[in-house]
Order: sequence, then structure tokens, then C-alpha cells
Amino acid sequence: MENEVVALGAENREEIVAVIADAFFDYPVMRYILGTDGDYPARLRALLDFFTLARLHRGERMYGVRRDGRLAGVALTSHPEDDSRPPKLLEARDRTWDELGVGARARYETFGSTVIPFPEEPHLHLNILAVARGAQGSGVGRSLLEAVQQASRERPGSTGVSLSTEKEGNVALYEHCGYEVLGSARVDDAFTSWSMFRRNA
Repeated sequence: MENEVVALGAENREEIVAVIADAFFDYPVMRYILGTDGDYPARLRALLDFFTLARLHRGERMYGVRRDGRLAGVALTSHPEDDSRPPKLLEARDRTWDELGVGARARYETFGSTVIPFPEEPHLHLNILAVARGAQGSGVGRSLLEAVQQASRERPGSTGVSLSTEKEGNVALYEHCGYEVLGSARVDDAFTSWSMFRRNA
């Protein structure tokens, strides 16, 4: 089955969050930020909803692949050189951290400050690449990755695509796709994060 990549928007918000929550349920970053307090599935969806809203409020691109009519995978991107903070984004951020608590916010900031920096030159950042568990191994992730790389090539001034991964097994997969490791960092002695970059061909 061909994996056609389509643009996603505000109307897909709930679907996007559901796919990421399914794929990232046990992802090290999510477990670390959210901790062990409260209703983890609900807290995870709140955090992922904020990530999705951030892309929407800043007009950044999100991509998806459908299989049998259902969203099977998503890719969320951002422009690192754009540090604009629209009022609605700041409101969403404050609501999210009020709900998740000061501990979660502090761990999120620790993660952000520990990760190896990406190139300062303009490029596209792949925030999240998520494939629903039932669709993994079907090429959905590769199709989304290629769409993001193509978007970088088409964006004026963009030099490539950056990403980070917190699963060691993913490093070789991304290297196979042309990404190079910029470095790795241990985050609060909880997990390791690898920063990677792929220059436009």
C-alpha cells in the first residue's frame, strides 16, 4: 500500500495527539517530563496537545499518512530560527504547565537545556515523528521523513533537517537515511539524547 503524505491542520488536532500518544506512550522523554504522579495517559495527551498547538499557533507544517482511512503516522516540524511567541501560544503554554505542575515544567526545561545544540544556520527541525503501533514497519515513518526532507530542500535558505532521538536503536536508522550525529548528552542521569542533522542533498 502506498503511503501518501498529506498536510495536516487544526481539524486534525485530536487525531494527531492520539497517534503520538499511542506511539510515544513509553518514550523516555515523556516518562521523564511527566514523572509518576497523577493520570499518566491524560497528562501525556495534555503535553502532546500543547506540542501540536505550538505548531498550529506558529503556522508550522505538520504531515500525516492515512492507512484504511485512519491517521497512521505524523511528523511535526518547526523553524528553529523563528522564536516568535504568539499570545495564544503563551496562553496554551501557561495552561499546560498549570495542569502538569512545576515539576514537569522544570524537567522539560532541563531536557531542553541539556540536548546538544543544533546548527545555528536556518534549517527545518523535526520535532516529532510518530507512527501508531499498529502501522509500524509499514514504511509510514520513512515516507514522512522523506516528506520533511523534501520540505527542507524546497524552503528558501534551509540547509537541512535536525532531529533528536532518545532511543539508541534509532540512531543507526537515521544514519542510514543520511543523518549525522552531532553529539549525545545524558539528561539528568535518566536517559541519553542524540542530536542529529542531515544536510540537504
